[in-house]
Amino acid sequence: MALQYVGKGRALVTRSMMAQPDSDYKEEASLKEDLKFYFMNPCEKFRARRQIPWKLGLQILKIVMVTTQLILFGLSNQLVVSFKEENTVAFKHLFLKNYSGVDEDDYSCSVYTQQDVYDSIFFAINQYQQLKNISLGTLGYEQDEDELAGLQICKQQYRKSQILPSNDTLNIDSTIETECILLEPQVLANKEMSDLKNSSFFSLEFYRLIEVEISFKLKGIDLQTIHARELPDCYEFQNTITFNNRAHSGKMKIFFDTDADIQECKDLNISGSIQKNTQYILVFDGFVIVSCFASLILCTRSIVLALKLQKRFVNFFLEKYKRHVCSADRLEFINGWYVLVIISDMMTIIGSIMKMEIKAKNLTSYDVCSILLGTSTLFVWVGVIRYLGYFQTYNVLILTMQASLPKVLRFCCCAGMIYLGYTFCGWIVLGPYHEKFEDLNTVAECLFSLVNGDDMFATFAQIHQKSTLVWLFSRLYLYSFISLFIYMILSLFIALITDSYDTIKKYQESGFPVTDLHELLKECDSEEYSLGPQTPMSFCCCRRWKSDDDLVLIN
Repeated sequence: MALQYVGKGRALVTRSMMAQPDSDYKEEASLKEDLKFYFMNPCEKFRARRQIPWKLGLQILKIVMVTTQLILFGLSNQLVVSFKEENTVAFKHLFLKNYSGVDEDDYSCSVYTQQDVYDSIFFAINQYQQLKNISLGTLGYEQDEDELAGLQICKQQYRKSQILPSNDTLNIDSTIETECILLEPQVLANKEMSDLKNSSFFSLEFYRLIEVEISFKLKGIDLQTIHARELPDCYEFQNTITFNNRAHSGKMKIFFDTDADIQECKDLNISGSIQKNTQYILVFDGFVIVSCFASLILCTRSIVLALKLQKRFVNFFLEKYKRHVCSADRLEFINGWYVLVIISDMMTIIGSIMKMEIKAKNLTSYDVCSILLGTSTLFVWVGVIRYLGYFQTYNVLILTMQASLPKVLRFCCCAGMIYLGYTFCGWIVLGPYHEKFEDLNTVAECLFSLVNGDDMFATFAQIHQKSTLVWLFSRLYLYSFISLFIYMILSLFIALITDSYDTIKKYQESGFPVTDLHELLKECDSEEYSLGPQTPMSFCCCRRWKSDDDLVLIN
């Protein structure tokens, strides 16, 4: 009996020892199967497990819907931009005397005599007074708390000043005094212009005058949106005319600035089919939000499942081979395209909600909405590259960009130091003699244009030859910059990208560097996914050659 019991005990131990490797083998086979399936393209997944590529179909649908939405919003936004620009031009012609239609520089126009200053000021006041009789637009005075706000005129001047240029004498108090008056439309209607001219406020002492600022608000309604079957917008224009005499150089610059603010119309009563058209567009925006939300959920789910699979793979390697997985293999599970799609979906959802509010005239943030919708559409179209990457011919671009990016960034950091040096040097030396070097932003743009071979002759020719030393320095400066950046730095930049391209082509011919993840995937039996009855969809799906398997892991 004892011997029989011992024999049964040994049999149980042997069976448990055999069951343990069998469970490990099943777990390893399951992991390999999941890894192989994860790195397949959507068409291979359908042939393997008949899993419908929902994300692929949703991305294609989303491209059409988001692009259509952007075009509709762009056409609507174009009406807003044109209305603002046309009103700005109209205001300049209305309130600036002898305006030529073209700004002289960063200012609108300029005057050179005292009489011209007085004429320009009173011309603006008189035009404001007769606005309703002379304006072609739907303009009116700004109303504040049941009262019409008016035209405000402020002048800034030094407190005390005595200047005798002939004797080189200067006695000045740098304290700035500001004095303002407010002219309401009712007062202007009952007041003669001669009375204003005789006012002590308009007795200007030009030797201590710094600037005169005329500011006023106007209301307007954009009726051109009605032709596009949209509700009209109500605008508030904050206009400012500045007579700048800070330089006291004998030339007074006149600046005209207008800031258009879209406001909600208080009472709209429009008959026709405009309201129905607005509702259709709002329903379409709602479908865009729903599709983007579904895409967001699917991509987030894929990332979560990928992180779980990564954890299984890391634990398997740690238990079986007693070593950690390299960071490159860990990053293979983080699909950057899904992250890009998630960011795009979030921006599209927020932008679509803002667009619906703008369409319903409850919100006026056109600029923020444009940035969100424009950037999200850019990301959606860039995301299409992911599916083109399953083909070896198209995948070269992605791999080359990925391989060259670190080297290009390091190279740009070094070249940027030289570029900044030339920028500061050109600004401080050539700024007083060349209009393209007057400020740092303009210098940076000019040098970037020179690197791309644009406007070279004009940059050389526009230097003022008042100083021979500066003229010689400008030649040395421009020749050295162009030679250094075009012939050396730009050539090296292209060489870095070419070198990465050659490396990728060599890898595609001889094979990519093999990592632990690649070795494990090679052990998987690929035939288990290739078997199965063919369906009409499987013939439409793209097929990859087995030699392209190394390209699948590039996320």
